[in-house]
Amino acid sequence: MLSLPIHGWTLDWYAKALQDEQLQVGLFNSLKVAIASCTIAATLGTLAALAIQRYQFFGKNFFRAAVILPIVLPGIVTGVAMLSFFSAINLPLGLMTVIIGHATFGFPVVFNTVAARIARLPRSLEEAAADLGSPPWEAFWKVVFPGLRSALISATLLAFTLSFDEIVVTIFLTGQDNTLPMEIWARLRFGMTPEINATVTLILLFSVGLVLLSQWLGVRSEE
Repeated sequence: MLSLPIHGWTLDWYAKALQDEQLQVGLFNSLKVAIASCTIAATLGTLAALAIQRYQFFGKNFFRAAVILPIVLPGIVTGVAMLSFFSAINLPLGLMTVIIGHATFGFPVVFNTVAARIARLPRSLEEAAADLGSPPWEAFWKVVFPGLRSALISATLLAFTLSFDEIVVTIFLTGQDNTLPMEIWARLRFGMTPEINATVTLILLFSVGLVLLSQWLGVRSEE
């Protein structure tokens, strides 16, 4: 029974939450979506940041402005727009569409962080590696990547956290497979339970831990 003040303390509800099969399935789905989406966002965001900082091409300024739209627009607008797009191409809703949706707003997080870091890297080191005979991929891997590694990890962790906790966009793009936030949302319609409180507490601690780690790595990358 949920009431204030609390009359007793127990960890039993945490054990029951961890043993709940539906919550376990939701957790597994959330992890799959978060890992896949942040991997896509990290890969595309890094490539886009390199292109923006190293090359000149038509529409560069427009791309810079457009890339932040997914995190500027309200989640409901992004969700409706992507739902309309998937409906237009007849792509069935499921974890795949959720992954694409989460990668869409994870991309600008990685892009902005990595682009800012690349802008501070001395171009002379990359040019020196090229003068010594290193091909472009080797110059990137041995000279550029070590300088932006901590920033990339920081941005990826933040994108993972945003995906793991996301519910607004997920509501529009999910099919029959619930993520953990969606499972909690579905249960809240029938009232709060101690299992939900325990689950939300664990999610909060996990998310705060990832955000703090992300910020620490971000500060470290600027040193």
